Amino acid sequence: MASDANHPSGSIVLAKYAADVLPTDVLPPDDLNRALMGLYGEVGGIMSSAKKHVREGDAYPGFKRAAEEEFGDTLWYFNAVCRRVDASLEQIFAEAANGSSFATTCAASDASPGAVAHVATPVNGESIDESLFRLGLCAAELLRTPDQLWDDGRPKLVEFARAYLKALHSSNLIFADVVRRNISKTRGAFIDPDQNELPLFDDEFDEDERLPVEFRIRINQRKAGKSYLQWNNVFIGDPLTDNIGDPDGYRFHDVFHLAHAAILHWSPVFRALIKQKRKSKGRFDEEQDSGRAIVVEEGLTAWIFMRAKELNYFDGQTKVSFDILKTIEDFTSGYEVSLCPLKQWERAILDGYAVFRQVRDAKGGWVIGNREKRTISFEPL
Repeated sequence: MASDANHPSGSIVLAKYAADVLPTDVLPPDDLNRALMGLYGEVGGIMSSAKKHVREGDAYPGFKRAAEEEFGDTLWYFNAVCRRVDASLEQIFAEAANGSSFATTCAASDASPGAVAHVATPVNGESIDESLFRLGLCAAELLRTPDQLWDDGRPKLVEFARAYLKALHSSNLIFADVVRRNISKTRGAFIDPDQNELPLFDDEFDEDERLPVEFRIRINQRKAGKSYLQWNNVFIGDPLTDNIGDPDGYRFHDVFHLAHAAILHWSPVFRALIKQKRKSKGRFDEEQDSGRAIVVEEGLTAWIFMRAKELNYFDGQTKVSFDILKTIEDFTSGYEVSLCPLKQWERAILDGYAVFRQVRDAKGGWVIGNREKRTISFEPL
C-alpha cells in the first residue's frame, strides 16, 4: 500500500516510513508492553483532539495540527508494535485496506519507484464518534492480550489498522501529511543532526547585522544582588534580579539567550542587546527580530526555566522531555528557528543550563560562545 488513505496527492510508502523512523525507536527492542501502552495512550489523544478538530472546525484551527500529531504518534507506536512481533507495517495496512469496506483507486504517485499509488477510501464513512470508539476498542483489544500477538495476533493488528484508516477519514485528515509530519518530528527529536546541514540565519547579511561568530560576555553579581552583563567592556541590557520571592538564580537567565545564539544561531533578545538587528531587510527586522519575537524567546525561556526547577536545572540529565521539546515547537512556529531540529534545541538547553549552574554557583563568570562550533562554555572571573 503506497498509502494516502483518503487523498491521491503525495503518496507515502509505509515501508519507507518504517525505515525512516527506525533510528528513533529508543524503546527496549524486546519490550512489547511499553510499545502497547504508548499506543493506547496516543489513541486517547486521538479521541480527544480529532473530535475537537471535526466539531470545532475553523474556530480552533490548532486542533487540526494536534490531531495530525496524535495520529502520527499513534502510527509510530503501532509501527513499534508491528516491528516487535515481526509484522510488516505496510503489509498490515495493505490487508486492512483490502476488503469490502474500502474502495481502491489509482492515482499518480510521487514515490519512487512506482508511477501509481493505490488509494484506499472507506466506502461507508462512519461518524467521528463511531470511528473513534472503534479505534479505542481495537487498541484495548491489543492491550488486553499482548502475548497472543506473537502467534495469532495478525488479525488484531489488521483490525486496528482498518479502524485507524477509518478514524483518519472521519477526521478529515490526509494520511501523507500525518506521516510526513511524524517523520520530521521524530527524526528531529531523536537523531543528532549533521552540523553542516543546520540552518544559518545570518549568512546573507553584513557583519554589523550578524550575531558575532565568537563572543565573551562578562556576567557578575554586585552586592545589591543584581546581575550585570558586559560585552567588549560595554554594559548591555538592564541589571537583573530574580523577580520572585524565592531566589532561584533567574537573574542569570541571559545565559540561555547566549546559548540560543551560539548553538541555534538564533536569539532576538541577544540581537537587541548588542543592537545587531537585520534592518537592511525590513521583512527580517519586522518578522524575526521584532518585539514579538523577543517576547516569544523570553516567554519560552521563562517557561523552560519553570520546568527546569522541577528537574534540578537539568543537573545530571542527558535528555530533555519530549513534551518540553514539542511545546518549544509550538512556541516557535512561524519563526526562522523552527527550522532547527528539536535535537538541536535539546543540546542548547542542556549546554545552556550547564553553564547557567556554573554562573549561578559562582555568582558570575565569563560566558564564551562560538557559533561556528555551536558551543557555549564557562570561565570563572
